[in-house]
Amino acid sequence: MEQYRIFDYRNEQEWLCGRMNGIGGSDASAVVGKNPYKTNIELFEEKTGRKLPADISDKPYVIYGKNAEPHIRELFKLEYPEYEVRHYGFRILQSEEYPFMQASLDGELVDRKGRKGILEIKTTNILQSMQREKWKGKVPDNYYIQVLHYLLVTGYEFVVLRAHLISTWGEDIRTQVKHYFIERNEVEADLNYLQAKEISFWEYVESGRKPPLILPEI
Repeated sequence: MEQYRIFDYRNEQEWLCGRMNGIGGSDASAVVGKNPYKTNIELFEEKTGRKLPADISDKPYVIYGKNAEPHIRELFKLEYPEYEVRHYGFRILQSEEYPFMQASLDGELVDRKGRKGILEIKTTNILQSMQREKWKGKVPDNYYIQVLHYLLVTGYEFVVLRAHLISTWGEDIRTQVKHYFIERNEVEADLNYLQAKEISFWEYVESGRKPPLILPEI
């Protein structure tokens, strides 16, 4: 059942500003100390206006992912015709119960039973064998937490995460495509855990008190 408000923005700049108003999917892993690029303290400083987020829009991997996304979405439609796929360019969904929780989806799905789900698209450059290992049989922690967050915001029933793992072999560029299917009813405990952590984090943001640093696992 839908449990969110919809905000459609006119352009990318307005949409980017809108994303600053709460916890988004790419923020969620930092809340629980699972983001390899950002700590929960750095996220707190961004959300309280003490620090500006790093601008990574000119990074080659970001440009590639942004430009590849619509093509990957069309490939997914061809390969999985059992899903109806919808996409809205500059849309943010905001949880009605917890308005600080919001989501921008790569795609919304409807299966043949009429159930609503989420399409998440990832393009990743595999530079080391360790990176490939993270995708073996499971979704890397930071991306798993991202899709959990989207389930919390939307109330949808399932997620399909499509990952394009890109590696270079001499002059060849090789892409391995992997799909991960997540059912909401199988991850309820993780959803409850993440929701509690996000509520606690946002209380720190609203009070202006810095939360305890969550150290990465060794």
